[in-house]
Amino acid sequence: MCHGVDARGSGPLAHSSKPATPDLTTPAFRARLSQYPGVIISSIVLRPNGDLIPKTLRDNGYKLPSHTWTIRDLRSINEYLSTLITKNK
Repeated sequence: MCHGVDARGSGPLAHSSKPATPDLTTPAFRARLSQYPGVIISSIVLRPNGDLIPKTLRDNGYKLPSHTWTIRDLRSINEYLSTLITKNK
């Protein structure tokens, strides 16, 4: 919804969050990803107040079921996004 299918920050809610959704395929972000492999998950978990992503979705009419994240969930997200980012150079 935010980063888009190509991780370029082109999804329908890309400009609805504050700050706006970044392009995760830039050389700067790819370099950061290679230097700090946990940057994706820390960005999700450590958002301001830990609520930026859910708040943006709720504010735009998306209902989110409650979910307790597991380590496996976070690793899966990290693997998926890392693969998507490096594929879209």
